[in-house]
Amino acid sequence: MSAIWQILERAERLHPDRAATLEGRDAADYRRFGARIRRMAAFLRSRGVGPGERVAILEWNTAAFLEAYFAAAGLGAILVPLNVRLAPPEQARVLAHCGARWLLASSGFADTIGRALEESETTATLRGILWLDARPQEPVSRGLGLEEHAYAALRDAGEPAFEPARVSASDVAHLYYTSGTTGRPKGVMLTHGNVTTHALAAVAELRIDSTDTWGHFAPLFHLADAWATFAFTWVGARHVLLPRFEPADALRTISAERVTITNLVPAMLNLMVRHPRLGEYDLSSMRAILSGGAPIAPQVVRAVSAAFGCEYVQTYGMTETSPFLTLSLLSPKLRALPPDEQLAWRAKTGRPFLTVELEVRAEDGSLVSPDGATAGEICVRGPTVMPGYWNDAEATRAAFDARGFLRTGDLAVLDAEGYVNIVDRKKDMIISGGEKVYSTEIEHVLYRHAAVLEAAVYGLPDEKWGERVCAAVVLRSGASAGAAELEAHCRTELAGFKVPREFRFLDALPRTGSGKITKQPLRERDGRGRT
Repeated sequence: MSAIWQILERAERLHPDRAATLEGRDAADYRRFGARIRRMAAFLRSRGVGPGERVAILEWNTAAFLEAYFAAAGLGAILVPLNVRLAPPEQARVLAHCGARWLLASSGFADTIGRALEESETTATLRGILWLDARPQEPVSRGLGLEEHAYAALRDAGEPAFEPARVSASDVAHLYYTSGTTGRPKGVMLTHGNVTTHALAAVAELRIDSTDTWGHFAPLFHLADAWATFAFTWVGARHVLLPRFEPADALRTISAERVTITNLVPAMLNLMVRHPRLGEYDLSSMRAILSGGAPIAPQVVRAVSAAFGCEYVQTYGMTETSPFLTLSLLSPKLRALPPDEQLAWRAKTGRPFLTVELEVRAEDGSLVSPDGATAGEICVRGPTVMPGYWNDAEATRAAFDARGFLRTGDLAVLDAEGYVNIVDRKKDMIISGGEKVYSTEIEHVLYRHAAVLEAAVYGLPDEKWGERVCAAVVLRSGASAGAAELEAHCRTELAGFKVPREFRFLDALPRTGSGKITKQPLRERDGRGRT
């Protein structure tokens, strides 16, 4: 039997009457939650979905998304969460690459799906669409022979009869697609063993129990949030879902539903703590707030800690690692430090996650000195690391070294306490005049300027220096600052070769589907940046 399915069965058995999910006004206890999952799984099995089949889902944060994670596991099928921000041709390429048999989606994506189906390769394996809310008035498949059904009609109807498939820990449970900088989709395979081991380790590390309420504010199609589906269900905790992130909605939900813990990318946290009505919300229910997906400026950490009044935990991980690799949870020794010194440690990338063997290696393969200054690439292995990429042996071989360590592509320093601190992505490091410039360091300085809301630093080709430093900046509402002022601010804290030579003032920075700031579009906009 699927270990993921056993997580659900445990919650049903021990916590049948506890609140499981809340989405708007729709609430379900674990008994009802489990029944809905069985109905979804039984329907998909009746349509021919079995072990190893791929089932894709295109959806915002809804309870039906949580149900799909478990229904697919019960079938022994592989769930493929789709990034809602991809264009129809991109969705088509992912559906074709994974060979999806069924697609689950809400009707708000009908136009996107209809356009994706115009790509001939999409329908090679696809047999049907299960609409998670109301079925569109007109079939989107337009004569392609696909079935279309409405989940709402069967979600709470009849007695669910379903026998779960037998699945081993090494069987693939999920495919998460990342395109990197090449645009070619890569499907990260996570096994049942990867997912359940990570969930149990998270329960232990974060002391999750049945009294907790998790806020699903980051997108469920991304592991920044999806891991909590399994960890919090394991202990019978409550899931509160916000379909789409808006700072005020997230703050309101924390206050109204007494959310105790959540995980957000830094850009989301930054918008929340700078919200003009922040003081109107009661955030006292929060016991911990996690941040991950990108480096975070110490200034933002300070603001988050002050706003939420709870423990701040910096997280670092990858889709390829289920995701956590490090947490900035403090040891007893560090907890004895004064609050300001503790904050400096909490802002670091952190020490290794419970399941992870982590090394920081120099370019020649040697271990870096734990001096907090010498940078190297983070390399990891352990039971939560993926076995590879779907149908891509070449990319899989390139991702691992000869000893089975995954190369993360992240550059970090290591200190005497065993904590790592990321200084840059390999692809984002700037080499100007032969000097290595870490974009994260410059961004942290820019965030300390009172007028700066967000900043992204990247390199552009330069005939004299090889690369020059450029900064894209979003100013706070009502604030003003010019390039000369920001340059002067940077010169007070940075060596001259690190100071941005160009400043671009934007209304918003480009983001990935998970809400992280992405720099590649900034380089591409200039028409001469690295790819």
